[in-house]
Amino acid sequence: MPFIRIDIASKLSKDQKALLSQRMTDAIVEIAGAPRQATYVIINELERDDIAQGGTLISDRA
Repeated sequence: MPFIRIDIASKLSKDQKALLSQRMTDAIVEIAGAPRQATYVIINELERDDIAQGGTLISDRA
């Protein structure tokens, strides 16, 4: 049973999450032959204060 985890630094609407989940599920079913009903998509929305690149918080970048 596949788990697809998406970490994203923006807020998505419910409709966007539904579409993203559908398309990611379609891809894993098509490419890996995974059963649709056993596929989970987990969307984790991160705040810009929760992400750093090169040691600098994204929220602190100009």
